[in-house]
Amino acid sequence: MPLQNRVDPWGQLCAVSPRGALLGNRGILHNDQKQIVTQWRSKAWITCQIEFKGRESVPFAPDSYSQLFFVDEATAFAAGHRPCAECRRERFNEFKAAWIEANRELIQGESPTIADIDKVIHTERVTEEKRKRTFVAQLGSLPAGTMIDVDGTPLLVWPWRGKLLPWSFDGYGKSQASLPSSTSVQVLTPASVVRVFESGFTPQVHLSAFLSAFN
Repeated sequence: MPLQNRVDPWGQLCAVSPRGALLGNRGILHNDQKQIVTQWRSKAWITCQIEFKGRESVPFAPDSYSQLFFVDEATAFAAGHRPCAECRRERFNEFKAAWIEANRELIQGESPTIADIDKVIHTERVTEEKRKRTFVAQLGSLPAGTMIDVDGTPLLVWPWRGKLLPWSFDGYGKSQASLPSSTSVQVLTPASVVRVFESGFTPQVHLSAFLSAFN
């Protein structure tokens, strides 16, 4: 039976078979029976390469961080994760620079640390009751790569002809009927990350998004 370590756009941990393209880390979330006992241990929610320098680890091993998995980077960002500074250093540097440039009003100091950024993102991804935090925006204002919730269905905002692609652990399905750009929608991707996407930073998406957009 799959472990409860596949992450959906709400940031929830699910037990399904598809693994995905990226690894994730929020600290040690499991007990000795490999059961999830908490949703996070740290405000540094990161995404990592599946393989890095030949390192090997057993999922949910004792005293080791809980390995999480994402379909793609767009899903990871929607859940509230950002690139790892070690195994994804180039992507980390790109994201950090873009985040600071797009969100200067949210942070103090000339050289904010990634810990400062993590604190901001943490307030945007979960409520005080530890539930997924969303915000409302007009669909037409959202950049490609943003994930939204329409009647309980997670949809990827995609660039071609205003496509909305339904998300799943296997990738993306056939495009939905386009909604008017003035439609108010619940946005799953943290607000500061959406502004990063607006600046031109584009998240990696599952190959099915390119195929589904033409269906």
